[in-house]
Order: sequence, then structure tokens, then C-alpha cells
Amino acid sequence: MKDVADYPFPLLTGSAVLYNTAMKRLLILTCLLVLLAACRPEPADVSFMVFGDPAEFTAYQSLVDAFTAAHSDVSVTLTHIPSQADYRARLATDFAAGTPPDVSLINFRRMGAFAAAGQLEPLGPYLDQSAVVGRDDFYPVTLEAFTWQEQLMCIPQNISSLVVYYNRDLFTAAGVAEPADDWNWADFLAAAQALTMDTDGDGQTDQYGAGIEASLFRLAPFIWQNGGQLVDDPDFPLQLALTRVPAQAALTWFTELQTLHHVVPDRVAEESLDSESRFIEGTTAMYFNSRRGTPTYREITSFDWDVAPLPRGEQTAGVLHSDAYCLAAAAADKDAAWRFIEFANSTEGQTIIAGSGRTVPSLMSVAESPAFLDPATRPTRARVFLDTIDELRLVPIISTWDEIEITAGKEIERAFYGDISPQEAALLARTRTEEYFQLAVRP
Repeated sequence: MKDVADYPFPLLTGSAVLYNTAMKRLLILTCLLVLLAACRPEPADVSFMVFGDPAEFTAYQSLVDAFTAAHSDVSVTLTHIPSQADYRARLATDFAAGTPPDVSLINFRRMGAFAAAGQLEPLGPYLDQSAVVGRDDFYPVTLEAFTWQEQLMCIPQNISSLVVYYNRDLFTAAGVAEPADDWNWADFLAAAQALTMDTDGDGQTDQYGAGIEASLFRLAPFIWQNGGQLVDDPDFPLQLALTRVPAQAALTWFTELQTLHHVVPDRVAEESLDSESRFIEGTTAMYFNSRRGTPTYREITSFDWDVAPLPRGEQTAGVLHSDAYCLAAAAADKDAAWRFIEFANSTEGQTIIAGSGRTVPSLMSVAESPAFLDPATRPTRARVFLDTIDELRLVPIISTWDEIEITAGKEIERAFYGDISPQEAALLARTRTEEYFQLAVRP
């Protein structure tokens, strides 16, 4: 037997042996952790682009944070573009270049162009497999709005109607009753006339009764309320129907708000300060807008305001305002992008966005919850948005509808400011949009 002195290295005994064993185990564990870290896949990256004011951006950032906290394997990159016009231009450019965001918000009026070009991934199959949310959870009209060639293309985020925001303080000061739930065109005009004032006696109007955008989209519900149609055939539109008697009468009533009654600003006044800005500063009593204006109006501290439904004509009718989360066909990881869209349209996701005030949730359960119907926040008459859902109608969903709206809108604006007659505007709008109807791809 060898003596200890015969070994070329020292022998470990007792505590030294235990220490050496522990160090070996630690080394092995460290190596395993390094190997595991090297093998772990990088989080899938989903790009997400939105537009809106700072309150909306904050809400979307909260949505992204909530999602990534629960889904560590997905990273969401949020791009925010404040201006809606800039957003639309950027979206069109990115899709055309083949580099669109994986997920984007698109209005149903403009979805057709992207769907017709094959740039959107249909989301109906994803929704039908979801254990989080289903078709029956949404207001049906929103699903109809995003259906293209019998496929649900995008998942609706919101459902809004056109409403009248009104300055409660101006109504009170003038002794004018606040708009009732069943008021009509005559009631609206009488209130607008009573609230249009030269407050300093210099012969110039300082306070307007109303403000409304001179566009085809704003005109649409009044045409329907008067028993008219926007297009010749809602199922297969080939031309605008503004020259037909009921639509022509509605267009005349609409333009005479400015040309005859002068209850809305003329072109010079509108260009110097637009009607929405006048409403915010307290010099326009009523302003027509969808729910999108609410976050901005909540910042008003100088007066109280609320909302009322559209004044009705021969019948009640409203026009749908709705955006949806759409998935680009070019997205690299569609499953990861869908998981984000699914979360955004869950009860948790829609509740987060509803907190900004921007949306009327498309999920019926969230719309009927305190997340939307919060009596502590303005507007206090928020139920107006829900009570009018059954009256909402859609503009045609065709690939060239955006061009049709823009072209017709120019003629409507000319009539609104007295450059041409409503009859001329109707005829020119029909003639100058015929090419777009001929080029349209239809669902």
C-alpha cells in the first residue's frame, strides 16, 4: 500500500471532499443553465401600429404591457401616429411596399381596398377556434362590417354612431332645453338658431349653434332618415343616388344649415378655426362626431358637456363607425400576432381601451359594463351610443369606397359653402364617382 506521500497530488478528505463535490455540481448546473439559455428561442416580435391622441396612446401602451406581462414569449412593438390622415397614408404606403405592421387598426370603410389586394389574413378561422372570445360576443353589425367575400377579415374593436356633442352651459345660458332622446330636425334647427349669436354686437357671429363636417359620410344618416338611399343598390352599388328626390331633399336640408340658416361657420370662419376647435373653446354649442372625440373633450374644464342622439327625420337612422384589429397577410408569425389580437378583444383587453374614453366596445358585455357606462365620467348620457345600435347602417363595403367618399365630398363641400347648388353637387358627385364604381372589387 502506498503512503500518502507517494501520490503526485494532495488527497482530499473530510470537508474538503464535500466542498469539491459541491463545486463540481455548481459547475455542471451553471453549464446546463448556459446551454438552456442558448437554446431558448427569442420572443416572437409583433409590430402594432395605431393612431390617436395621447390618451389613446397611453391606453394602447397599457394594452401592450398587459399582454406581454402574460405572454413572455411574445414582444409587441407599438408604433403610434397621432394624425389619422398621416396614419392612413403610412398604412397605405407600408402595405404597398410589402412591409406593413403585423397588426393595425383599419376602419371598415377602408378595409375593402386591403382585402381586395389580398393584403389581409382572414381572421374568421382564428376566432372560431378561440377559447377566449367568440362571434356571439360581438354586436352583429360589427362582424357584418368586416366580412369580405363571406370571410371575417378583421376583429372589430369598437362600435360607434354619429352623435351630437353639446355644450350644456351654453344651452342653460340661452334658456334652450337640452336635446331630448327623440328630438327631430326641426328641434335641432330651432336650438341651433337660438344658440347662434353675435355676442359683442359687432355684426359678426361669435357663437355658432352647430358644427359638422361637410362630407358624404356625415350626410349619409340624414339621407337614410329622409327615406333615401346613398347608392342605387346597397347590395351591388353602381352609382351614388344623391340625385333621387329623398336624398336630394336631405342634401338640401344639410347644406342650408350654412347657406340659408347660417347656424354653422362659413368657409372663411371654418378655415380660420375649425368647428371642433370652436366646440372645445366653448364657441360652438353642438358638434357632430363619433365616440373618437371623447378623450379630447374630457380634457375640457371650462364648461360641462354631454351627448345626444342624432335628430331624427322621417325615420331614425345612424351610420356605423367601427375600427378593427387586422392581421397583415405578410406577417412573419401569424400565430403570435393572433394571440395579441385575441387578447386585445378579450374582456380584459377591451376594458383597458375603453378606459381611454375613445371606444364604444364591440363586446356586448364590456359595452354594458361600468368600463363604458361609468356615471363618474363624461359623457353621462353614454347609453345613447348603445340605444342607437339597432339603427346603425353601413356604407358600401367595396374596394374603392374611400375614393368615392373623397370625390363626392368635394362636391358636397362646394354646395355646403354656396359655390354650387345642392342639385349640381348631387349630379357632379354621381358623375365624377362613376369610374370608381366601375373599378370596384366587391365582396
